[in-house]
Amino acid sequence: MADKNDRWEDNVAGKYYIDKSCTFCMVCMDEAPNNIAESDDGDHCYISKQPENAEEEEQMKAAMEGCPTESLGEDGE
Repeated sequence: MADKNDRWEDNVAGKYYIDKSCTFCMVCMDEAPNNIAESDDGDHCYISKQPENAEEEEQMKAAMEGCPTESLGEDGE
């Protein structure tokens, strides 16, 4: 389960975040390409934009379900 106290600093503020247990498998980027991006240093994914519509919200849910390390959380601020 993702830990909002251990999230990457490059996540944009909001409900969704990716924490430091991310192994950069890129499953989440495939599921939610409008909202999740590769970090500048290329070692993790981060939330680049919070969902703005129902389609993006569904994609984020799919990304959460597909994450093998459960690094994507939805209890952020």
